[in-house]
Amino acid sequence: GSTYSSKVFRVTFLTLAASLTVPLLGVTVLLDCPIDPQPISLKEPPLLTGVLEPNVKLRKAERLWENQLYGPESIVNIGDVLFTGTADGKIIKIEDGEIQTIARIGHGPCGTRKDEPTCGRPLGIRVGPNNTLFVADAYYGLYEVDPDTGEIKMLVSTKTLIAGQKLSFVNDLTVTQDGRKIYFTDSSSKWQRRDYLFLIMEGTDDGRHLLEYDTVTKEVKVLMVGLRFPNGVQLSPAEDFVLVQETTMARIRRYYVSGLMKGGADMFVENMPGLPDNIRLSSSGGYWVAMSAVRHNPGFSLLDFLSEKPWIKRMIFKLLSQETVTNFVPKYSLVVELTETGSYRRSFHDPNGVMVAYVSEAHEHNGYLYLGSFRSPYIGRLNLQDV
Repeated sequence: GSTYSSKVFRVTFLTLAASLTVPLLGVTVLLDCPIDPQPISLKEPPLLTGVLEPNVKLRKAERLWENQLYGPESIVNIGDVLFTGTADGKIIKIEDGEIQTIARIGHGPCGTRKDEPTCGRPLGIRVGPNNTLFVADAYYGLYEVDPDTGEIKMLVSTKTLIAGQKLSFVNDLTVTQDGRKIYFTDSSSKWQRRDYLFLIMEGTDDGRHLLEYDTVTKEVKVLMVGLRFPNGVQLSPAEDFVLVQETTMARIRRYYVSGLMKGGADMFVENMPGLPDNIRLSSSGGYWVAMSAVRHNPGFSLLDFLSEKPWIKRMIFKLLSQETVTNFVPKYSLVVELTETGSYRRSFHDPNGVMVAYVSEAHEHNGYLYLGSFRSPYIGRLNLQDV
């Protein structure tokens, strides 16, 4: 009797499943897909062993100014005064623990996805000579901001055509010590920041990716093209090359800006254990790299699984919004320190992002690592002597 009933159950279940799947597939075929995903071949992720061995060191971080700021993507300091840009388009100053808005490039309202292009989204922020701030706003372009008066000066507008194309997603910047040159990334020529998940999932190499702005001649030059989601940038201490994080490909490219190799490019780090976001100097002469997502090995990496299956990506984005998909991505915070030659020196983890989540940048100052985030309502701070 029980085998007969299980057989009936199985047949019923399969019939039901088929009757639901066929129309769903039909509907899915008819639905528009917002992206045109390309297959990407990634190598098998590196094993998380040795210096990459998972730990809980990032859980020793503390949350500062919780719920007083939202999405502090990038952080700089002038003395002990901190500056950051937030998700509501503000550039803020934190002095003696007090938060103060010093400038806004865009205007309100802010808060929803559709507001972002007018609200503005300051991402990369740097200190130039004479303690001036240089800010990359995803929607408006490159700006110089006076940290005392809050006065704003536009340097490069996203409305300006550069080699026949407008900038679509200005992301990060790095400045020479004399302040003459600013190297910056335009992450895509198709997608804006609010659609960064489309950009990752589509996998196209559709932008002009590393650009140089000369503050004296006011000229913008395109240095590198054909990268997949170029993101954080950092000049080497000797200022002979710029490192560019290529997020979708989990790697770092190097472009030479002076010396015998000038104008040439090569690979600095390949096949990283996560998707690199911002990169900053470390006091040891190396670099801090924050990962926006991790590629588990051993374990399951969603990004790697989907990389060569554009049809699955199409199905997902026909049926689900970016917000929904984002919630499926497991939270895992990872910061690695690289040596000056690009090998791993150490790694700090927070599995499940318990204490600090969505880390976008690690900025070292005075023995502490300040952890920026693209969507958390706090700045993390890790005492490097504790780890």
